[in-house]
Amino acid sequence: MERAQLVKQIFGRRSVLCVGLDTDLNKIPRHLLREADPGFSFNKAIIDATKEYTVAYKINTAFYEAQGIRGWESLQRTLEYIPEDIFTIADAKRGDIGNTADQYAKTFFETYPFDSVTVAPYMGSDSVKPFLQRKDKWAIVLGLTSNAGSADFQLQQCGSELLYEKVLRAVASWGSPDNLMFVIGATRKEQLQHVRQMLPDHFFLVPGVGAQGGDVPTVCGNAMNKDGGVLINVSRGVIYASNGEDFADEAAKAAKAYRDEMAVYL
Repeated sequence: MERAQLVKQIFGRRSVLCVGLDTDLNKIPRHLLREADPGFSFNKAIIDATKEYTVAYKINTAFYEAQGIRGWESLQRTLEYIPEDIFTIADAKRGDIGNTADQYAKTFFETYPFDSVTVAPYMGSDSVKPFLQRKDKWAIVLGLTSNAGSADFQLQQCGSELLYEKVLRAVASWGSPDNLMFVIGATRKEQLQHVRQMLPDHFFLVPGVGAQGGDVPTVCGNAMNKDGGVLINVSRGVIYASNGEDFADEAAKAAKAYRDEMAVYL
């Protein structure tokens, strides 16, 4: 998906919501376990309930890989079911070099034709550039995360700047705002402001809203740009809004509530 198409969806739906399909078979409603493919049955109902309010779906591949071949089949069915005008993210956090990185890019851009894939930049440009070679495909690079362990490396001094700042500046030079996004955690206003000043044009995938303590006004008020510029991911707060037979209806209500919060800023 081209940037212009994504921006059109954002302003057309007045939403920057990304629904995370972190589908755990231990958490979905019990009645779905009788289905031939419980994960896909759950995802299908969630997509039907939320597609009016979201501009992106993020599939965390770990929840599918853990099931072996059945999980990959469920992932494929889910990806094929997502409407074509909604941006798709393979949250795979791949990070290798050379032919291996090329094969990962082929996996998530061709075999499973996602619009984007999350990438870890620790090994340098060799681990990111293979994901920047295809038209209308995006690399979403880990930049500044909100987990407790982020302080171990990301917030360490590295010369005249913090390590995450050095990473953001370097990676931004390898691509463009048309094919490169960054994962930026949602929990601290000052950090969101600072990263937006560093990268005025790039899109940010922002986790941490909802169950992890972040909120929509903090993100939208401090990280948006003229194109929207953020995709706010919410997983548990939408897909597990209920664990009963009304799970899809409750997911729709949660997604609409988030969309309505976001619409004020668009």
